[in-house]
Amino acid sequence: MVVDVGAGQDLASEVPGQVARAFRPAPPPASGGWREGDPAGHRRFADVGDLPLQLGGLLPQVRLAYETWGTLNADASNAVLVEHALTGDTHVTGEAGPGHPTAGWWSALVGPGKALDTDEWFVVAANVVGGCQGSTGPSSHRPGTTRPWGSAFPRLTVADQVAAEARLADHLGVARFAAVLGGSMGGMRSLEWAAAHPGRVGAALVLASAAAATADQIGGQSAQITAIVSDPGWRGGDYHSAPDGQGPHTGLGLARRLAHLSYRTAAELDLRFGREAQFGEDPLSPTEPGRYAVQSYLDHHADKLVRRFDAGSYVALTDAMNTWDVGLGRGGTDVALAAITTPLVVVAVDSDRLYPVADSRRIVEAAPAAVGGLRVVRSTSGHDGFLLEADQIAPLVAETLALGRR
Repeated sequence: MVVDVGAGQDLASEVPGQVARAFRPAPPPASGGWREGDPAGHRRFADVGDLPLQLGGLLPQVRLAYETWGTLNADASNAVLVEHALTGDTHVTGEAGPGHPTAGWWSALVGPGKALDTDEWFVVAANVVGGCQGSTGPSSHRPGTTRPWGSAFPRLTVADQVAAEARLADHLGVARFAAVLGGSMGGMRSLEWAAAHPGRVGAALVLASAAAATADQIGGQSAQITAIVSDPGWRGGDYHSAPDGQGPHTGLGLARRLAHLSYRTAAELDLRFGREAQFGEDPLSPTEPGRYAVQSYLDHHADKLVRRFDAGSYVALTDAMNTWDVGLGRGGTDVALAAITTPLVVVAVDSDRLYPVADSRRIVEAAPAAVGGLRVVRSTSGHDGFLLEADQIAPLVAETLALGRR
């Protein structure tokens, strides 16, 4: 998930109403994901082989896109893995540019002299398998065919994603990450690393996440999947060759709107927008009802996502979040948490309504490896606080790195 701070006004809000209504951006491509032939930007690629899947089957010839910052030292002891959230990607830090439609999503925390100092640490970030920014996913080429995977793409779990990342570590010559850091869906992978590869992780930061998906999370996320697959443009998942403007954009945009409401708080939205009309529009018009400002805000985020993300990846990754349970195949959630030996720094955001504080508290109460009890970030921004509250998160990153040092 990538957040534009202060992006509550779309382009149309900056011009008078008549001009705004006349403005029509170019239609988005059927898939907004990265495709072969697009600028690679700072990405590199690693072929990690055929991947056996937790729910059965095999994903052949898996490729992971990744970025790195800093230099791996002689004994490979300074590597840190940073895990992105649902619609994030490899571009943890840096400017937007060719190949990177958005600026780094954790630039305030990663870079020279920052909490995760790239003059000291070798930082790795991979686009998760199932994603759409260079790694194998529904929009990437299906081996043995001339087509994208589309509807044939298999179900993945968080454990599968981490298994692919472990192979990337092998590719990079990293036997052990000093730390794995992640928030939201990235926090799931951070916790899975600690459970699945205890000898390969020095410490793990689990931020604004959970040990297993709850009924509330599954319900909300399933509604987003339904919005996408009910769109006629979905075409059963085989829409990638459709003309511009004819992909499942309505469904993906609706899914983004639903998700974004869970990323922020009711109090913040009311404070920022209240019942204000969008500039130049009249929501109470009897003939041409316009939008409220909050509708424009959600429209803005929906439009941005459909232009940089793939609907199939959104479905595949959201499904993986629905099936998430660190105890899957390990005797249950609490049993798995109790068995973790990797030091955990577990952090909740106090206003998070997607992964509420109770989800993080469960990890702390069941995992003896949780260090220092539950940490709570104070924020008015809800779940997105894990992206926005850099001043509070920086010392937690530093603590995790200190725990992971040899």
